[in-house]
Amino acid sequence: MKEDSLANKVYTEVRKKILSSQLAGGARLVESAWAEKLAVSRVAVREAFMRLAGESLVEFGEKGGCFVKDMTAADVKEIRELRELLEVGALKLLFKKKNKQLVKDLELICDDFTDMVNKGYYGGACEADVKFHERIMEGTCNSRLISIYKNSNIPLFHMKLGAIMGQMEDYKDTDTEHRALVAALKADNWEKAYSTLVHHLDRGEQAALEWM
Repeated sequence: MKEDSLANKVYTEVRKKILSSQLAGGARLVESAWAEKLAVSRVAVREAFMRLAGESLVEFGEKGGCFVKDMTAADVKEIRELRELLEVGALKLLFKKKNKQLVKDLELICDDFTDMVNKGYYGGACEADVKFHERIMEGTCNSRLISIYKNSNIPLFHMKLGAIMGQMEDYKDTDTEHRALVAALKADNWEKAYSTLVHHLDRGEQAALEWM
């Protein structure tokens, strides 16, 4: 495999871990560890880290080392605002398209999320959470909107992983809200879908600020 393809492999994997909060802000990314983990050269890892730095997902320390970039309160506010603009717009398009297969796909993702949480696979649950929102965007079939969403590198508002009480409540609330959103979409109830999505984003923003 070519070096640029290997670098993209590293980029994709690390980006996924960051956006799903499996790599928290401030976490150090060790070149040798990632090279061994993904069976690639350190050159490929270094190229991937440079690309992630260009997208403001990681940063290099003054004394060396690569670290996941911390989110500030201002970052959380901006992400919350951006998510509402993009996801509410996407939701409007979904109500016009009335895609039954999309509803089935979202229901399956909800089931995956629930299953992951029940089994204690919290990293997998967070990846299912990311997938849920990405599938909503993909359902619009609007390539420009999808590109804007993906290039914005929008992270989850899960700031910690694990089976602590507060986090378990967050997983439960996320599951409930996702399923309510899908049910509203299935029932063609725009008001319920809109209010559920906005509440979901508001709760996530508040939780992220509280965890800082």
